[in-house]
Amino acid sequence: MSEITTPEGANSQLGQCLKAARQVRGLTLKQVAERTGMALSTLSKVENGLMSLTYDKLLQLTSGLKMEIAELFNPAIAAPAQGRPVTARRSISRAGQGQLITTKFYTYTYQCTDLIGKRMVPIVAEVRARSLDEFGPLLRHAGEEYFVVTSGRVAVHTEFYAPEILGEGDGIYLDSTMGHAYLNAGQAPSATGVCLCTSEAPDLYDQLRQIASRDVAPLGDDELPP
Repeated sequence: MSEITTPEGANSQLGQCLKAARQVRGLTLKQVAERTGMALSTLSKVENGLMSLTYDKLLQLTSGLKMEIAELFNPAIAAPAQGRPVTARRSISRAGQGQLITTKFYTYTYQCTDLIGKRMVPIVAEVRARSLDEFGPLLRHAGEEYFVVTSGRVAVHTEFYAPEILGEGDGIYLDSTMGHAYLNAGQAPSATGVCLCTSEAPDLYDQLRQIASRDVAPLGDDELPP
């Protein structure tokens, strides 16, 4: 028998540790089930302290989540008490790769899309629009952001301030709930920059994708065209 049903609360520590370990990794129960090959109902019962697991199933669970088995029995390891839990996550962003949204007037390349639940969304932006008529409505979304120009010149339009021209290496930090737009202000066909958007909102990435996709469907993960 691979699982043993126990009275409610008897396996609460295992359930709490599993939940903490899952949340630290930014995973849903469904995603844990997909990664481990275990039934969603089983995982739900374990998290709620209603079921125990045999050693073989514990190995299957920890192998799928790439974690040590001790993490399932030590709350301090599963979720450090002080401050935000250490997720130990990392993602490499290779040149010319990312998730693209492109239109006639701009291209956004979202970086590190293999990580979910990020509190910061890094974007490489190529700006071709030279006027607000081309760009469309000012952007607004949750949080704050920092934009730094990596090539060309960029005109930053905001809802409450006069436009500012940024050159290579110049940056701007702004409240993202304020209407804003980045336009090409140089002689080259386009200007580029890196935008870091941050927010406590758990769906920030989805908000940004929806805004950027207002007039085009995303192309998906691929290399940038030459």
